[in-house]
Amino acid sequence: MRMDDDDRFELPETQIRALTLLDDILYRLRPKDPDLLRALSLLRHQLQVDEKQFEEAQSSLQEFEEAYTKLTSPANRIGTFLGSADGDEDVAQIALGDGEFLANHDPKVDVSTFKVGTRVKVNDAYAVLGDLGYHPAGPIVKVQDVLGDGRLRISTDAQGLQTRVVMRSPDLESVALKQGDEVRMEPNGRVALEHFPSTEARDYYLDDVPEIPWSAVGGQEEAIALIRDTIELPLLHPDLFERFSKKPLKGVLLYGPPGCGKTLIGKATAYNLTQEYAKHTQREVKHYFMFISGPKILNMWLGESERMVREIFAQAREKAAEGYLVFIFIDEAESLLRTRSSGRWMNISNTIVPQFAAEMDGLVKLENVVVMLTSNRPDYIDPAILRPERIDRKVKVGRPNRAASREILSIYLTTTVPLDPDLLARHDGDADTARASLLDDAMEYLYGRNEETEFLEVYLRNGSVETLYWKDLLSGALLKSVVDRAKDSAIRRSIDRKSDTEGISLEDMTKAIKLEFKENEIFPKSDTQDDWLKLIDYEPDHVASVRPIRNRKPIALSRNII
Repeated sequence: MRMDDDDRFELPETQIRALTLLDDILYRLRPKDPDLLRALSLLRHQLQVDEKQFEEAQSSLQEFEEAYTKLTSPANRIGTFLGSADGDEDVAQIALGDGEFLANHDPKVDVSTFKVGTRVKVNDAYAVLGDLGYHPAGPIVKVQDVLGDGRLRISTDAQGLQTRVVMRSPDLESVALKQGDEVRMEPNGRVALEHFPSTEARDYYLDDVPEIPWSAVGGQEEAIALIRDTIELPLLHPDLFERFSKKPLKGVLLYGPPGCGKTLIGKATAYNLTQEYAKHTQREVKHYFMFISGPKILNMWLGESERMVREIFAQAREKAAEGYLVFIFIDEAESLLRTRSSGRWMNISNTIVPQFAAEMDGLVKLENVVVMLTSNRPDYIDPAILRPERIDRKVKVGRPNRAASREILSIYLTTTVPLDPDLLARHDGDADTARASLLDDAMEYLYGRNEETEFLEVYLRNGSVETLYWKDLLSGALLKSVVDRAKDSAIRRSIDRKSDTEGISLEDMTKAIKLEFKENEIFPKSDTQDDWLKLIDYEPDHVASVRPIRNRKPIALSRNII
């Protein structure tokens, strides 16, 4: 009987595998006929192959459907996680562009593990689907202020004219941020993610000063004595100053010709005062020496230089609060603090000078901060800076006299420098005597008043002419260069002669002196007469013209107004 002819056989849909059903038939029939058994076994194998192919086809179809679904689904948005909404961890506060949203999240996502500032994946319904971590890029901005609750006020432009308040990421909560530091923002600009210490500070803060005892500063005893009286005494005897109601001085101006030791005195002041203060208080005291180049912090953008001035004094106050002796040393101060409404930088000086004056006035309560300015042209510095209670003392660092010049030469021509064998032989091998003789002879040559040492003629308005010699134009830097040149000569001679016994001779010293003045490096690259006259301590109003003697040709020096 055929199965399809009998209405009694109605076959419902089942989940039975064909292989399983065939195995059951084989088990029930247990065929003895080899041909039937072979046919059923072949049928079983074919069913097995068909089933495998069907599974592979199903898998491929599923992958295709998944790929199709992804390709046709709307793109996920990326937002910034700002925290849970009012403490409700079921609702996330997110930022998308300029907008903020309160968003639900996938139940499989644990929002409590998210960090403020991290990226989150958001679907078309603005539901949070996952955490993508911090963005690896973003704008870098400067911190203008740290608010009391930890938020940051940042500058979004180079001039500092546009600012906004932002949150900190959890990774920055314990970081001690300060004004001038740089932070990286996430692209939405709402959360600071990464800290970059101020690079500008490293450019002009020199907080490690080498050991420079007062003995290393030759020929400036008067200037050193004045500095020690004005700066050192208030530190060592605060009770005595309080008894007389005498406030410590806050600022000192060191002025004079270039190369005469103004910067060296500043560094020596930081080192020696720290040593004396530590000895007096019997505790370890550290100095913080802030070397600032005036021209370096000038900036073409309005507001940027003022910000840097604020940063300098903010750093000084911070270090002073930590117990440091702080020295703010501003080199070439006339370029930064120039008289207002004058010169090339008139617009900048009109804002920098008031800012600097305000910061100086803010140091009233700090007794361990000293401001030191240096200048070749103090007449260019704004009077508001040089008045009492700001820059209280003006110390002239003049050219060395004969005794001071010999002392400076001896500082650089040390006992460790090899001397010429013939020079030693003339003094019976006594190195100290030979060295003293070399210094005396070099000074005799340097201080000679003869045609060879004539250097400059100054024509005065009263009709008289004054001749200046080498000795009238000496500086510590020039004397150091003389010794360096003499060393170069001895080194070249040692190489040429293949000898290790060569040393500095009087001929090396005299040759070095001639070369130093021949190159005429002590004068500025300028035809402005006022600049020349300030170098030789002449008042411009008393001088008609200046002429170097070496070429015997008058030079046209204009009276330019700078």
